[in-house]
Amino acid sequence: MTYCVGLQLEQGLVFMSDTRTNAGVDNFSKTKKMFTWEVPGERVITLMTAGNLATTQSLVSLIEERSKAPADRSPTILHEPSMFQVARLVGATLKEVIEESASTGQAASSKFKATVILGGQIKGSDPTLFLIYPEGNFVEVTEETPFFQIGEAKYGKPILVRAYDPDMSFEEAVKLLLVSFDSTIKANLSVGLPFDLQIYEKDTYKTSLQRRIEDDDEYYQSITTGWGDALREAFGSLPSYKL
Repeated sequence: MTYCVGLQLEQGLVFMSDTRTNAGVDNFSKTKKMFTWEVPGERVITLMTAGNLATTQSLVSLIEERSKAPADRSPTILHEPSMFQVARLVGATLKEVIEESASTGQAASSKFKATVILGGQIKGSDPTLFLIYPEGNFVEVTEETPFFQIGEAKYGKPILVRAYDPDMSFEEAVKLLLVSFDSTIKANLSVGLPFDLQIYEKDTYKTSLQRRIEDDDEYYQSITTGWGDALREAFGSLPSYKL
């Protein structure tokens, strides 16, 4: 399975994804789920994927291959004029990949489903995020929905809903995401370390930070230990039920 989150802040965008993939309880491996394309000074586009691995790898490969084509030959994510148009292109490409992979009907196509978080900024517009569905349609982030999750979203969502603030710093956002991811891997074996982290600062048109967080990362270890201790302390401070 997968867990990926794209978070919109006043300062920019924060992305985090796990790297675990599995084909059964005894067949776990690691694979990259976050991909970025840059045109320095003009655009940064990031993609995170969840779903059938063959589908997501084909999607990324096709986008990468087409991005190298001349702009006058066919539309590419490096030449589209807006993030909305990039979302339309990625959605159409995802739909194309699924339809080509499935030989017969809806039952077959469901085996190849995938979901995508797309985010970034193109000069002349603000940073934004899109959630793209297997059918190729999509929704854009709003003030009421300031983040998107794909994959095993339910375990890590409560802390995001309770603690998110659009004015929070990048440092606070990373802390929030690590708590969300830690809660998820504690509850679901199909999500696991290492995590890929990326930060994009508004109007810079270049990746601000890109790194991989391993299991032995000191800061992550302080988060997982500290969050567990804080939960136990908070639970102990609540009044007991009176029988």
